[in-house]
Amino acid sequence: MKTVSSSVSEAREKLDAQASAIPYGEGLAAGLIGAATVAVWFFVLDLLKGRPLYTPAILGQAIFHGDASSIQQPDAPFELIVAFTWLHGLVFCAIGLIGAWLIHKAEVSPHSGYGIALLLTIMLSGFIVICMFFAEPVLHAITIPSILIGNLLAMGAMGVFFWRRHPKLKALP
Repeated sequence: MKTVSSSVSEAREKLDAQASAIPYGEGLAAGLIGAATVAVWFFVLDLLKGRPLYTPAILGQAIFHGDASSIQQPDAPFELIVAFTWLHGLVFCAIGLIGAWLIHKAEVSPHSGYGIALLLTIMLSGFIVICMFFAEPVLHAITIPSILIGNLLAMGAMGVFFWRRHPKLKALP
């Protein structure tokens, strides 16, 4: 026969397990949606300029070779473009996982909404700040407005994905 204290203890353990669970699949899916959105945005921009795959080529050179000097005419091998694309996808998957974790926390405690706003701010400006410190020529080649638009599109796509999965979410500051 169960005692009241053992039932309360079991219920508390069950709630703790639910509260600490991270919805990995949801975070990975959101991250891939964001990465694909940015990749398509820059692919379209590169096509319009007559330089397909220019953006992943210069970013691959800057990241993997530390060479931001030959940005105007990148001769990046296709493997470097693929490597950058994988890295880009991994970074967005990490952002998606953090977002899913924050949304899960906000469902349990709506006052965790500040973390979501902070993640959005970091996501919107993080790439630009990193480039300012480590690869300023990249900002001249890609342009800050196109980066901001790409990040806004990714945030919007990821936000729609999360919103459809959590329509009753309340996130308070």
